[in-house]
Amino acid sequence: MNKRILLSLILVIVLIIVLVIFLPLFKVFTFSDHRSDHPKIYYILMEDEQAFEIRYVHSIFLSNVFEQYRVTPRGQIQFLSMNYEDVGIGLPGYAEQGETLTVEDGIYTLTFENRVVDSFVLFVGDVDADLAFRYKGEEVNLKKHLTKGKSYLFEVERISLYDMMKGVKLNG
Repeated sequence: MNKRILLSLILVIVLIIVLVIFLPLFKVFTFSDHRSDHPKIYYILMEDEQAFEIRYVHSIFLSNVFEQYRVTPRGQIQFLSMNYEDVGIGLPGYAEQGETLTVEDGIYTLTFENRVVDSFVLFVGDVDADLAFRYKGEEVNLKKHLTKGKSYLFEVERISLYDMMKGVKLNG
């Protein structure tokens, strides 16, 4: 084999490896340090399932709150509904425009017609109360991995293999 062909072949292989490492190919849910110059990324690999849930224990009422979401085809986050047992302090007892509130067996369900965002900030409280991310039947304890008292930007995005190696995988 001629040296020129061998050199071209090596160059193509190196280019492919660089592309695989740095091209954002992997769709993930990310939690990034919100107020940091060099944010650390915590991620959960996203598969074909578009629905996910955040479960937390309300710090005042000490009851479970379940927030249901869906990822839109454009990669945005659609807030579907939330379920809770108590009203007040962040848990509404009435519906606003574009919302529906129902009560059944003491459980309030607040449903949203079309609340879509690109991202939101998640505050990890400095109290010993549950905060979990549920996806595909598995639950990730966020307080085990994220720092209490800090805020994290939550979004759905594509990251590279390089970003994955720098970040912290929370599932699997």
